[in-house]
Amino acid sequence: MNKFTKVLALALIVAIVVGFAGVSNTSAQGTYVKTFDLKLPVAEGAYAGVDPKGTTITWWHQHSGQRERAVQAAAEKFNAENPFGITLNVVSKGSYDDIFTAVTAGIQTGELPEIVVAYGNQAAVYQNNKALVDLDVFLKDPVLGIQDFEQDMFTRFFESDLNPAHDNQRLGFSTYRSVEVLYYNVDVLTEMGYSAPPKTWEEFGEMVCRFVREGRGTDGYQIRTDASFIAAGAFAAGGDIFDRAKGEFTYNSDAAKVLPRAIQKLLNDGCIKKTVDPRGRSDQAAFANGAALFYTGSSSGIPFVWTAIKDSPRPFTFDVAPIPGYGDNPPVVNVYGASNSVVALGKTPEQILASWIFLRWFSEAEQQAEWAKGTNYFPVRRSAAENLEDVFAAEGTGRPYRSAFNLLGNTKEEPSVDVYQTVRSETSKAFNDILDGADVDERLDQLTKLANELLEASRR
Repeated sequence: MNKFTKVLALALIVAIVVGFAGVSNTSAQGTYVKTFDLKLPVAEGAYAGVDPKGTTITWWHQHSGQRERAVQAAAEKFNAENPFGITLNVVSKGSYDDIFTAVTAGIQTGELPEIVVAYGNQAAVYQNNKALVDLDVFLKDPVLGIQDFEQDMFTRFFESDLNPAHDNQRLGFSTYRSVEVLYYNVDVLTEMGYSAPPKTWEEFGEMVCRFVREGRGTDGYQIRTDASFIAAGAFAAGGDIFDRAKGEFTYNSDAAKVLPRAIQKLLNDGCIKKTVDPRGRSDQAAFANGAALFYTGSSSGIPFVWTAIKDSPRPFTFDVAPIPGYGDNPPVVNVYGASNSVVALGKTPEQILASWIFLRWFSEAEQQAEWAKGTNYFPVRRSAAENLEDVFAAEGTGRPYRSAFNLLGNTKEEPSVDVYQTVRSETSKAFNDILDGADVDERLDQLTKLANELLEASRR
């Protein structure tokens, strides 16, 4: 190769390198680009040419107290730092039921936000009126999407966002989750000679019956009758309450019967009790004051449980574990929480894109870590853990938060069909009947039949 050829080759290499370096952030690429580094409008895809500059959007959420302050902090940061001139207004709209009522009314009146918190079954109802955006249009976009979704996200958190009632459209986007867990008194279990929480209902029964019979507490465990507990029991036993392939409820499956049968027996044996005051969280109070060895509920309750324990006459160390039933198998835990839906009805492309820009930014590791610190929910990104060491080390709450976080790799979500809210109520009724002595097989057959009739009626 002569000198001229060498120079020409070197120039060509430099040109290629410079060319790649100058490629716009709006070009398709395999690595994730931070939201505020995107160049808008993009040149390709469904939202090519759409410029959200100067757009104002509103988010209806259900948070209050400290969590509402965390929402406000996130909105203030987004408004101050986003380079697109997007303004986000946040409105605490009451409970999930309040928001559902407001949205269903707003579908008729046109008074709707751009972003709204919604469970999958609620989103399914909204989409009966074509009120929401199928967010796969963004998630799968080569520029606006989440390029590291499979690598960094807890992907199973997002399964309930795919709605089977609407051709698996993605009607929401998860930005936080919590899991159903077993809270246990570490100090008392250790005193009793146990080195680990129960993996099976037989172990649970042995521990709780000893606890009561040895006079260590009066309640043992106050029974949670929420539908999420029933689902968690089925998941732990290796099954489900809903067959997604067939599109039908399976409360009468062998796995779904394990928890109700075990709890019914322990209640009859006098080792556990019905919850005295579900609305007043008497089950949580019984655990915190030492009357119960166990408590079951959401991991998001960890700080509230710790506060109650600190204020009790005899504070103790507590931790959390999976719901029993998995034995020697890897535990599958029930992960739940509402997602955020983007409203399509009556909205402009600019408003829709601006809404996605916020959700994309909010899902990034830095924001997710701050959100987790302020709310005790779990982040949707694994990498957020790098910024959570102070949370993992916190007095009282750090240990159980880490234990629950370590369960996030193997989760399952409850069904997102539109009748599920009604089915949940029927599930609690059925479980209460079982606690009152109803035959487990017969009652769960009845529940399954009713749930599938409701589902079939909703499809007509």
